[in-house]
Amino acid sequence: MPRELTPCQIAERSLIKKYRKSLWNPFIAAVKRYELIAPGDRIAVCISGGKDSMVLAKLMQELQRHTDAPFVLVFLVMDPGYNPANRQLIEENARLLEIPITVFESDIFAVTTQVDRNPCYLCAKMRRGFLYSKAQELGCNKIALGHHMSDVIETTLLGLFYGAQLQSMPPKLHSKNFPGMELIRPLYCVHEDSIIAWKDYNHLRFLQCACRFTEAREASGDGIGESKRQEMKMLLRELRKTNPTVEKSMFAAIHDAQIDTFAGCKFRGRSYPLVEYYDRLAGPAEEAAPEEEKNGKSAKNF
Repeated sequence: MPRELTPCQIAERSLIKKYRKSLWNPFIAAVKRYELIAPGDRIAVCISGGKDSMVLAKLMQELQRHTDAPFVLVFLVMDPGYNPANRQLIEENARLLEIPITVFESDIFAVTTQVDRNPCYLCAKMRRGFLYSKAQELGCNKIALGHHMSDVIETTLLGLFYGAQLQSMPPKLHSKNFPGMELIRPLYCVHEDSIIAWKDYNHLRFLQCACRFTEAREASGDGIGESKRQEMKMLLRELRKTNPTVEKSMFAAIHDAQIDTFAGCKFRGRSYPLVEYYDRLAGPAEEAAPEEEKNGKSAKNF
């Protein structure tokens, strides 16, 4: 008689079998494409208690078990001021999914609830600072966050519509304030819908944002409230009705921006208006082409 699998074993098996094409393969593709993990890394997988960070933790565990390039994982949970029920839910899910979490506390919710202007931005910035600091204290050289493809696309739209800028979310980033630390996003090529499907298949219930702004959105009745990011989600949902590949097109565009068609661009904080490089564009195309293109490569093949 075959032995009965535990909920954790069922969840793990579904990652590499039922959801192999939509979760495991895109996860591995991102790790390889953007060179997110190197042998000897000590990575703090940052867990908020939501579906994204939990599936990231499980994928990282699976990769660690099957890789030929060993690395160390620390599963880091910051409690920014959760109520007891939310804290308990995180701990119960960690036990269920056999994720050995390290918990530390902060007062972020207490601080951000006193701010009226850009509280979500402040919350995210403070969270990242606390996580970098704790991860570095634990000897880690990287933190892994659960941002996925949908986050990347929504962030791009938010910058365009509300920030007056064409700006996206990179798959990895060197920390400016914590030397030697790096942020990586291994779910960069994973769509949010795939994470939701895995969660529902395994009958899992994860934490939402759990702050007063999420509660206000739920109470609004339209699913948006004051959340501009939720507004972008709704917009993309409508666009998919007539253009099912709209998100794939946007994601591809992020990887192949045609800078020479813009009136200006910015790199490392410095602006480069069109007049500074306009005359160069008048020459032969191959003169302005990157060295990689001269060698027959393109940005799509990195």
